[in-house]
Amino acid sequence: MVRHGQASFGSEDYDKLSENGWQQSRWLGDYWRQTGLQFDRILCGSLHRHRQTTEGICEGLQVVGRGSYEIVSQLDEFDFLDVVRLYGAHNPSCAPGPNASRADFFRFLKQGMLAWAAGEITPAESWCSFERRIREVLGLICDSAKGSRTLVVSSGGTIAMMIRQILDSPPESVANLNMQIQNTATSRFFFSAQGISLHSFNHVPHLDRDGRRKLITYS
Repeated sequence: MVRHGQASFGSEDYDKLSENGWQQSRWLGDYWRQTGLQFDRILCGSLHRHRQTTEGICEGLQVVGRGSYEIVSQLDEFDFLDVVRLYGAHNPSCAPGPNASRADFFRFLKQGMLAWAAGEITPAESWCSFERRIREVLGLICDSAKGSRTLVVSSGGTIAMMIRQILDSPPESVANLNMQIQNTATSRFFFSAQGISLHSFNHVPHLDRDGRRKLITYS
């Protein structure tokens, strides 16, 4: 499971990779190619940043142009702008101003997610609907041949909700996990007829080395 590369935070269109995001994605695919890791199935959400990240990874893996991935809209991120808008209307004094830092925005988003989970705000996709969507897509991911490897490219909130459901952790853990997941970070899971389990969380081996650590990002 991979979170998308760095998106274009602060621009008119967030839903596209920055140059850093493209580089992160290519490096991840190249890292896997060098280590000999291959995938039997590649799934990604329908958002531009999901598809672009997948294409960058495939370029690094040298599997570009083979129709190598499948788009699954259930892997899309929740509408975080709607959550922020509604939470801002609910708590206007806490809303970050136009010159607020990225950290201020993400702190506000975390509070909005907690309010969403508690039913204090009601975006178009309810918390229960989000949970149900992720349960369904986990079933789709696990519907693969025994011993196969599946790569999934999605977003932080979606991955955080998957982990919450797998670990049966409280709803607040979705907000906490979401804020930690780095761009193009990998989390690994094992799945079988008995269920799915978390093996590792939030690793960036392709970036955690000299000359690349400045490209460890969270947006």
